[in-house]
Amino acid sequence: MDTYSSIIAGFSESLQLSRLFYCLLGSFLGTIVGVIPGLGPSATIALLLPITFHMDTVSAIIMLAGIYYGAQYGGSITSIMVNVPGESSSVVTCLDGYAMAKQGRAGPALGMAAFSSFIAGTFGVVVLMIVAIPLGEFALKFGPPEYFSLMLLGLTLVCYLGEKSFLKSMLMVCVGLFLGTVGLDALSGAERFTCGTLVLQDGVGLVPVFMGMFGIAEVLSMIEKPLEQQVIAKPKGLFPTKKDWKDSGGAIARGSVIGFFLGVLPGGGCTLASIAAYVTEKKFSQHPEKFGKGAIEGVAAPEAANNSAASGSFIPLLTLGIPANVVTAMLLAALMLHGVIPGPMMINERPDLFWGVVTSMYVGNLMLLLLNLPLIGLFTTFLRTPYPILAPIILATCLIGSYSTNFSTGDVFVMTIAGGLGYLFRKMEFDVAPLVLALVLGPQIEVALRQSLNIHRGNILVFFQRPISLVFMGVIILTILSPFIVMIYRKIVMTNRRKSK
Repeated sequence: MDTYSSIIAGFSESLQLSRLFYCLLGSFLGTIVGVIPGLGPSATIALLLPITFHMDTVSAIIMLAGIYYGAQYGGSITSIMVNVPGESSSVVTCLDGYAMAKQGRAGPALGMAAFSSFIAGTFGVVVLMIVAIPLGEFALKFGPPEYFSLMLLGLTLVCYLGEKSFLKSMLMVCVGLFLGTVGLDALSGAERFTCGTLVLQDGVGLVPVFMGMFGIAEVLSMIEKPLEQQVIAKPKGLFPTKKDWKDSGGAIARGSVIGFFLGVLPGGGCTLASIAAYVTEKKFSQHPEKFGKGAIEGVAAPEAANNSAASGSFIPLLTLGIPANVVTAMLLAALMLHGVIPGPMMINERPDLFWGVVTSMYVGNLMLLLLNLPLIGLFTTFLRTPYPILAPIILATCLIGSYSTNFSTGDVFVMTIAGGLGYLFRKMEFDVAPLVLALVLGPQIEVALRQSLNIHRGNILVFFQRPISLVFMGVIILTILSPFIVMIYRKIVMTNRRKSK
């Protein structure tokens, strides 16, 4: 089936009445999640994973994906109205968005954020449709060595491009890989690190860990640091002027391209994309002094970038089975819990799921545009939700969700421990995203490694003898050595300068 026929078949799936409902529900929930500071799509998807067990796979992933890209829309509302990023990807939107709001131009800022998000999100989906089949065909050439190298590269880039220390992130990867080995050995059936408990024989449960690391840890952080928010009056005049469009056209285009490619890159993500787009736009501008004082380009560029990045992150997830960030790692876990293994064969084996989800993203972006503009007033009311009310709701949802997964009190115990560890990691400034990614990918990495060594009789050089794997391993080595290379280069430059003086 060619791309055009596949897209038509995908729309026939995503435009079913039930799928439209779940797409709308996910988009609406995602916007609310983005509006409320601190909640985030990661915690929300973790909370809703148990509910998806009672849904068909296509509807479940459509809803969860809607939460992800919908949160990118909602985060801009909080940034502009309150000067508090609802999502980390909207942090730079605060700089000019809130400045515009104080100047009485909150309406055009919110309108531009919505339109640029729609344009960039649509761009990302279109490119995803175009490259999906060729990339899937290329991935068919992958064997166990290539998959091992690719997954290892993904974890390395997540650490390198993350917001925290590279060494701390690598340590979290090691913890995640260790947790991934708990349970019965996939090849021999031997018990490993189960401490003789039945709960751990099937491995460390992904849902309890997600709920603990993001839900419980978030509640503890809310209790420790409650936010006091002052909301600007309800905005009026949401449609940008002709001058606003003229100033923002190039910013939207550049932000869309930057965001998409950084979204595809493991570890890039929406936050890095929005920051890169903002910095790029400031350099391109003929009046960089306007940035931070209410330049509408400072709203359009990052909002375009984070939505385009959200679409781009689905490429490695759906075509290679490699999550680009923590949210797509949870979507990978959701697919696995439904018995679906993403990868190059998914396009042929489950075209209804693959193309249904991809086309639903276009529908969802259109829904978000129609939702965000008329319902701005409603969404701003969620900014006034007091944390003493929100925290117990999240806590109760975590307890019910973790127990209902397997109806096991052991999972509640695992969730509680994960919540305590997640809170401690935050206090010590450790990023939990590498741990979650390593936990999800750990079993696949181990199987790919052992298969590679078994097939090639223990020859570890196989990862450097196959061309595709060699490229991946080369990038890994350069990434790990790059800080040392930069340090040595700086020392050489400083030494030469001293000698020249």
